Amino acid sequence: MWTRQHKQRNTGRLIVPSLCVLFLAYFGFHAYHGEFGIYSKYQLEARAVELQGQLDAVKARRVDLERRVQLMHEGTLEKDMLDEQARKALNLSHADEITIMLPAAAK
Repeated sequence: MWTRQHKQRNTGRLIVPSLCVLFLAYFGFHAYHGEFGIYSKYQLEARAVELQGQLDAVKARRVDLERRVQLMHEGTLEKDMLDEQARKALNLSHADEITIMLPAAAK
C-alpha cells in the first residue's frame, strides 16, 4: 500500500484573508477619494463657503444699489444725486470746477 505524505501548505489559509484585505482596501480607497467620498465632502464644503461669501457680497451690492435707486424716486429726488449721476454718465463738469480722476480700482 502506497501512502503519500504531503506537507501542509499555509497558502491555502491566506487566500480568503488576502481577498478580504484587497476588497477592504479597494472600498476604503473609494470611500475617501471617490465621487461621494470624504475628500469630496471637504471640497464641497469649501466651495459652499466660497459661494456664500460671493452671495453676501452680491447682496451687499444689491442693498447699496437699492438705496441709491431709492434716492432717485419721485418725492425723494435729491438734486446732488441727480447731478452726480448726470455728470458721471455724460462725463461733463463746469469750467470753474476741479475734477479729480480716480482709477477704476480705487472705487
